[in-house]
Amino acid sequence: MRLIRMLLIAVLSIAAVHAQAADQAAIQRLTEMLNKAQTISGRFSQLTLDGSGTQLQETAGDMTLKRPGLFRWHTDAPMEQLLVSNGEKVWLYDPDLQQVTIQTLDQRLTHTPALLLSGDVSKISENFEISYKEAGDVVDFTLKPKATDTLFDTLRLSFRKGVINDMQLIDSVGQRTNILFFGVKLNPTVDAGQFNFQIPAGADVIQE
Repeated sequence: MRLIRMLLIAVLSIAAVHAQAADQAAIQRLTEMLNKAQTISGRFSQLTLDGSGTQLQETAGDMTLKRPGLFRWHTDAPMEQLLVSNGEKVWLYDPDLQQVTIQTLDQRLTHTPALLLSGDVSKISENFEISYKEAGDVVDFTLKPKATDTLFDTLRLSFRKGVINDMQLIDSVGQRTNILFFGVKLNPTVDAGQFNFQIPAGADVIQE
């Protein structure tokens, strides 16, 4: 019985070492992919489905991101919105409502998915358990938050030929948000001024 117990402990220890090695390999690979771009610009299309697969919303727009923590995410009309971060504050502007909501940027990557593409790459391993698979030009990463108070249960990042291709978020009730990126440029020159938002005259301001 003692020998069996010792063998079991040895097997579990080997499995744990392999799992840790696999996790470190995934972290290193994702860090490598993300570090290729200090700035990113491009277009996106976003589709949200409920747990049964019924379409809830479809939008499109353009984005510009810069490390660390700066992003500008503009959704086209007819559901136009503008989300801007200067790394400390976030402004959400709804032109139809003439309303601006201002928040302190939540630095937790599990609460602000845009920070996965624009934030501090070194913090990814603190926030997620990561696995990946690679097939030809495509690399898929699956990220599962370590914390429980998160906006999503699972997030998948997919790269094609070293460029971000799509992102999928699944929350606790099975709602899925699929974001497809296209026309993506890595390391373009960007104007830092676009990451500071000027509140339009007459807009209602909500501070959170």
